[in-house]
Amino acid sequence: MRFLLGGYSADMGGSATGIGLLDAGSAASPLASGPLGFGGDVVAAESPSWIARHPSLDVVYATLEGRGTVRAYRQTGERTFAPLGPEVAVGESPCHVLALEDALIVSCYGDGAVVRVALAPDGRLGSARAWTAAAEGGPASDLTAAARALRAAAGAEYAHLIPHADDETDAAGPAPGRPSHAHQAAALPGGVIATTDLGLDLVRFWRGGREVQRLALPTGTGPRHLRAHPSEHVYVVTEYSGEVFALAADAAGEWRLVGGAQLGAFPGDRGAELAMSADGVFLYAGLRGSDTIATVKVRGGGEALQPIALAEAGTVWPRHHVVARDTLLVAGERADEVVSLAIEDRTGVPGRVRHRTIAPSPTALLAFSS
Repeated sequence: MRFLLGGYSADMGGSATGIGLLDAGSAASPLASGPLGFGGDVVAAESPSWIARHPSLDVVYATLEGRGTVRAYRQTGERTFAPLGPEVAVGESPCHVLALEDALIVSCYGDGAVVRVALAPDGRLGSARAWTAAAEGGPASDLTAAARALRAAAGAEYAHLIPHADDETDAAGPAPGRPSHAHQAAALPGGVIATTDLGLDLVRFWRGGREVQRLALPTGTGPRHLRAHPSEHVYVVTEYSGEVFALAADAAGEWRLVGGAQLGAFPGDRGAELAMSADGVFLYAGLRGSDTIATVKVRGGGEALQPIALAEAGTVWPRHHVVARDTLLVAGERADEVVSLAIEDRTGVPGRVRHRTIAPSPTALLAFSS
């Protein structure tokens, strides 16, 4: 199998020089369990920290995180790409891009913006427009807006004397000292887009560019990445608290927190990626710091989560990982490498490192071909 690699370049303190190519396994095998090899860059780029492929075109998109832009790249050969049009500014520190048929949804960590970038029929980037959250002009109550305005007028010294509105905890923007950090977007059935805000402990739900619901998770958890499940539950891994939450929509279409599990995180750990087995039975969550991968089993109708193992990732700072059949590929950002772990067929738990290869400051893996 072949994978494209995102990474951090010198502008973000890394050593990558573009979007890289990873060969996993032999050319004659559809599995990724064989030796790994870094094949160099398919195209030059500055800190392409996240990459996504167009659903139907031979075009990939990258967030150039240090530049605050996204860019399209068209495949020109078996192992080569070329820029397709100019890069487009989206916001501060874009860290994730969701590629749809007609648009990109970009999450910006630095300023919390969620930005829609229109796509031309050939995949070329068009205009960019930031979506507006409800608290910035949507269904937040008049009392909530008035309370915020009064605190702003009172200034930092006296703002604490202004009482909060009853609905302000769930519907308002950032608490003091907690800036907004959008981190990922996922497409759900019915044209709904779910996004995480790591700074505000929110999962937002959008339709047609309008925020239709926000779900507040416990304070300080830091929702980072989402994974939609065949049961129609959505699972969220948290960066700060080291948990996975299960979300489900009720009969009226309102999303609720219905379950969760601790991952066994150590003090100082930071949750990273959340991946899923092909059959949806197991979830795999990365923990940076202890450099481990937690395995969680999905039970019941999808609402019950059972932690079953915590295994060594085999590398340093496991920023991202993907399931490739019987193999877990892990990007060790601070080790400048990618490693492969064999997934035990009976238990679903990753074992020891099977193979490893040098790869410069890897931050994302994207299946490219098999």
